[in-house]
Amino acid sequence: MPRFYITTPIYYVNDYPHIGHAYCTVCADFFARYHRLKGDATYFLTGTDEHGQKVEKSAAKEGVTPRQLADRVVERYHELWRRLGITHDDFIRTTEERHERGVLAVLKRLQEAGDVYKASYQGPYCAGCEAFFLEKDLRDGKCPDFGHPVAVLEEESYFFRLSKYQEPLLKLYAERPDFVLPESRMNEVRSFVESGLKDLSISRSSITWGIPFPGDPGHVLYVWLDALSNYVSALGFGSEEEARYRTYWPADLHLIGKDILRFHAVYWPAFLMSAGLPLPRHVFGHGWWMKDASKMSKSFGNIVDPRPYLEEFGADAVRYFLLREKPIGTDGSFSDEAFLDRFNADLANDLGNLASRLSNLLESQAGGRVGRGDGSLRARTFEALDAYHAAQGLFAPREALEALWALLSDLNKFLVEREPWKRAGTPEALDALSEAARSLRLAALALEPAMPGAARRIQDALGFGPTDFVNARWEDRPSGRAAKLAGLFPRVDKREYFGRIREGGTATRRNGGKEGTMEDEKKPERQPAPPQAPAAAPADPPGEPAKLSIDEFRRVELRAGRILEAERVPKSNKLVRLIVDFGTERRQIVAGIGKKYAPEQLTGKTCPFVCNLQPAKLMGVESNGMIMAGNLEGEPVLLQFLEEVPPGSRIT
Repeated sequence: MPRFYITTPIYYVNDYPHIGHAYCTVCADFFARYHRLKGDATYFLTGTDEHGQKVEKSAAKEGVTPRQLADRVVERYHELWRRLGITHDDFIRTTEERHERGVLAVLKRLQEAGDVYKASYQGPYCAGCEAFFLEKDLRDGKCPDFGHPVAVLEEESYFFRLSKYQEPLLKLYAERPDFVLPESRMNEVRSFVESGLKDLSISRSSITWGIPFPGDPGHVLYVWLDALSNYVSALGFGSEEEARYRTYWPADLHLIGKDILRFHAVYWPAFLMSAGLPLPRHVFGHGWWMKDASKMSKSFGNIVDPRPYLEEFGADAVRYFLLREKPIGTDGSFSDEAFLDRFNADLANDLGNLASRLSNLLESQAGGRVGRGDGSLRARTFEALDAYHAAQGLFAPREALEALWALLSDLNKFLVEREPWKRAGTPEALDALSEAARSLRLAALALEPAMPGAARRIQDALGFGPTDFVNARWEDRPSGRAAKLAGLFPRVDKREYFGRIREGGTATRRNGGKEGTMEDEKKPERQPAPPQAPAAAPADPPGEPAKLSIDEFRRVELRAGRILEAERVPKSNKLVRLIVDFGTERRQIVAGIGKKYAPEQLTGKTCPFVCNLQPAKLMGVESNGMIMAGNLEGEPVLLQFLEEVPPGSRIT
């Protein structure tokens, strides 16, 4: 029997899950459900990474032990996965005994291969990434991945001979060009390895929260050797019960965020080569969900909590939006506006109305009977399903769903052209309804990995029972009669929805204050408020500017930005064109500060900026934001920070 083993990264427990964690796990669940419907023996692994310096620090801040913090956060993951309908077969925690056995078994193989030695190391270390970097890889003296500050760290450490595997890795990439997906990520990885590999520190003596190094308890295993080994430890590697490991390893797909690609596409295969273990078939580095033009991050204060969306719209809608809104390999922007547009257009109109209208016509005009039909939709249906299966083979959720929605559009057009409601009771009408029902039934089956609840309701409403890709046939006889399906996805009134948000209820929860953070556990859940008339605000004293509510103020997005380039705008004596780094993007901003500041005075400065202004053109040059400045006797005075602030940090 074919088998399929898929993993998510194990998520760090220094904070609670957000929409980015949900995205990766929903994608993995989409693929796992699909392979189960194909009849493949499927194993889906997720879990949590609970060791390391960040967990120690977060626990100390919370006044709890690292294990207590991990237990609390893990329960939040379990709760979210239940609400999203995640069907993982296993949840591995790096604090489990089975995991420690697996890690030590991998380490023993590395030592037997002569690839582990002890030495002292000094170099730039990023506590946020828990990784050393080379001086040449730093950006403006900071971590190249996230812009975190680094500190020069010197300590005794055990090392893995990563440099030994530079050529074997390059050979791997040449022989298996789809080892890393998408292609752009493979290019990044190959370039990194070609630039030269240094041996890798695999232990720390400065922390205690981790797996003790065998024979040297003053060291604990480096978080990435510890964490990456979860993919085999969860299968029983290193224990007497390795049957699951022998069945499912190597993994078919490691699905991860692009920020941890290097660890999975360079370090992990090198560890496996050294250990003499098979390599995974694919490593896929998916894109990020952005909010306010930045990757979601607790430090940026732009976290989106998926729970309010689940409460208001349900798991099927949230899953569909995440899978459909953006290609898996690219970044995408999360917003309420985009969510509601997708909900109303795709779910309420295209799918919901079609299922409701067709099931109603079958019940009222055909006695709930689905007949043989005339075969007029068969070829089109299987054409769409072929495109769907091809997209699944490429790990492309959006493209798979686009193929199904093209079919739904054709089904709606088919019913409009045939007009069975005008020919009630005729063979032609019954054929049209039966054709549409059989086509929609197979489309719903293909929708099941994305929207399991809605897909099954549609199949039931059409009179067909549950099935899979192995057993489903166009000619299948219904197991029951069709019955009207109403209220699948009721249309959302956008004006009412956004009015409710302005009145104080919100579906988007950020970490700008304490909402959605660990401290939020101490507060009752805030539910969206019902629409109501706004309370009358007290009049402002004469001569004073109108006062803003806190919600109005929160609409202003203030961020730290570092000025990379500055030059005067031609034909203007006060406008300066700035190129500003906001961490995950660079913007062009025009500022009227040229009389006070020369361009060379501005380069390298980190200042606060307003980032959510509508673009404007000044002297023909587009500006995408505004620098913050005081006014001293009619002259602008730039605002700056007393301490170093990473570009992109949210100002609250």
